[in-house]
Amino acid sequence: MMSETFECRRCGKCCEGRGGIVVGAKDLARLAAHLAVSPERFLELYTEEMGGKAHLLTGGDGACLFFRAGFGCSVHPARPDVCRAWPFFRGNIIDKFSFEMAREDCPGISRACSHSQFAFEGYAYLQENGLLGSDPSRDGRALIVGRHELPREEEPQPETGGTASQVTGKLSR
Repeated sequence: MMSETFECRRCGKCCEGRGGIVVGAKDLARLAAHLAVSPERFLELYTEEMGGKAHLLTGGDGACLFFRAGFGCSVHPARPDVCRAWPFFRGNIIDKFSFEMAREDCPGISRACSHSQFAFEGYAYLQENGLLGSDPSRDGRALIVGRHELPREEEPQPETGGTASQVTGKLSR
């Protein structure tokens, strides 16, 4: 999907902060295979347990251990689902205020797109990539959208031809 609302600039803003990236079972298998280590060794070398969950470690700069300034994510093809979903998180999709805050921090989110356009594109992206919390192929970890309403703006949407309230019905099924 060609994005009109987001293009990653590899700035690392979304990679900052200790404990922000939880590693689920599918993530662990993908990352361990990518780095050619056992899942157990991956957990030992690259994660810490917080609240009963494995979280990626951060480096001295406070960013994810795998982020490289000027380059981006060093494990990009194997990155965790939460990283794959950015910036299309549930809060950013359903709440205009959260979307506006994310857009202020993330230079990759288009300054020209409306929240409604962002919500539609985000929902489609999550669905196409198996990242919806309600997707039965996921391993049970509700990550993103679930059963929340999108904004009820009634402007026609590019690519879908529908309105926000028409897509809301898809989320509440």
